[in-house]
Formats: sequence, C-alpha cells, structure tokens
Amino acid sequence: MDVIHSVAELRARLYNERQVALVPTMGNLHDGHIELIQIAKPRAACLVASIFVNRLQFGPTEDFDRYPRTLAADCERLAQAGCNVVFAPDEQEVYPEPQEYTVDPCLIQDVLEGAFRPGHFRGVATVVLKLFNMVQPQIAIFGKKDYQQYLVLRDMVKQLALPIEIIPADTVRAADGLALSSRNTYLNDLERSEAPALYQQLHTMVQALRKGHRNFADLEKAASAALETRGWKVDYIAIRRQLDLMEPDSHARALVVLAAARLGRTRLIDNLEVELI
Repeated sequence: MDVIHSVAELRARLYNERQVALVPTMGNLHDGHIELIQIAKPRAACLVASIFVNRLQFGPTEDFDRYPRTLAADCERLAQAGCNVVFAPDEQEVYPEPQEYTVDPCLIQDVLEGAFRPGHFRGVATVVLKLFNMVQPQIAIFGKKDYQQYLVLRDMVKQLALPIEIIPADTVRAADGLALSSRNTYLNDLERSEAPALYQQLHTMVQALRKGHRNFADLEKAASAALETRGWKVDYIAIRRQLDLMEPDSHARALVVLAAARLGRTRLIDNLEVELI
C-alpha cells in the first residue's frame, strides 16, 4: 500500500489506473470505514482512501483542533483491509491559497444539520469536489450515517455532471445499536452506556410509522421529550422524505427519521430509513 501526501505524487501513482474507487475520510477509522473499503474493493482495480481533517466544514466553536488524528493506526487498518493508496495531504496541499471559490449546495444545506451548522455543507462539498479533482475516481463510497451529507454529494455529482458513481453504504452499528462514529471516542463510560438511547428512539418512531401513525410532529416531540428526560440536549428529531429531506405529507412512503443530540460534550447523529407499504 502506498501512502501519498502530495497531489503531484498521487496523480503520478494513479496515471495508469483505469478504474479507481475513492473512500473519503477524516481518519480515526472504525469498522464503519472499513466496511466502506470492503464495498469499494470489488468495484475497482485501485482503491484510494483519503484522510484529511477539513477545516472548512467545522464551525468556529466545533472540535477541529481536538478531532483525533491517528494516521499511523489508520494506515495499518487500511493496509489490512486491502487498500491500495492512502492519500493523506496536509492543509497546505489541499488549500495552497485561501479557498475563495466554494461549492454552495442547494436548499438542502439549510435544513436539519445545516440549520445547526451553518456553512458545514459548503465546506464538505468544496473539499469533496477538490478530492474528486485530485483523485479523479470513477466510483466514490459514502456512508448513510451522514445521510444529509450523502444527499448533498449525490446531488452535487448529478448537477455538475461529474463522471463519478456515488454508492451509498448502510450505517454500521455496535451490538447495542449505536451508530459507529469517530466522535464516539469522546464519550466516557457512563455516556457510552447511555448513547444507544438515540437509536432506540429512532427505532420506536419507525415502528410507530409502520403501525400507521401519521402525526409526524407528535412522534418527533415524543422522541425529543424522552431523550431530554434522560439528560440529552436535542438539536432535532425529524421525519423527512428520503428523496430530498423535505417535510412529507401523510401519503409519503419513502421516509427517513433523522436526529442530532448532545450527550455531555459529544454531539451524536443518527438516522433510520423506513419504506411504508
């Protein structure tokens, strides 16, 4: 496996590769990332994983400085998983000058995560487009745990006519239901034992939807209240259309339940899709 830090070296390494798959990450890898690698492997002759903590997608009070950087351990895991190339540039390589040209996503950037993290999806879309230009993959894999991010990037590729197939991957969970996330390492032991409650509330909402409940606002309020009584600070719990995250009417069938909430100092997000008959 090659570990590469510059765009020039990356392009030289990939020059003769005909089918390249990219798995973009910010490092501190867990089993969910490795699942993305396994999904990508049979689809391309050359598998590239990028590791870059992107300042543009962090707000001024967020955890950019303390986000875990574990490059050596990440490279070991990627080598064991069969990755061909790790692209791990520094900030100067990705942003050699102030990034004045950015990608401004559609209205989807202003709801849910975007409402609580202004500018976040602009930063995500901008760095991913730059990574696409650097790597020039034919395939890119994104996990659906970051559901809104996946939709933003899927639509960016479609609307900008990029020659890249976006493949979504289902959320990987711990045995108790907690969605795997690099930020789970922030949780102390007591918080870690409480953290699955977020998934449990989403699961309860999905079960209610399957039983015919259509008062979406009541379901959202009940789930929020249940978490808040346990000490969570809820940013949002919402039932939306899978297609575009707009509010559904009572006849909608392809839905997704999304949530973001803080447990102590750690902000967790999760979602569950549901297809109603």
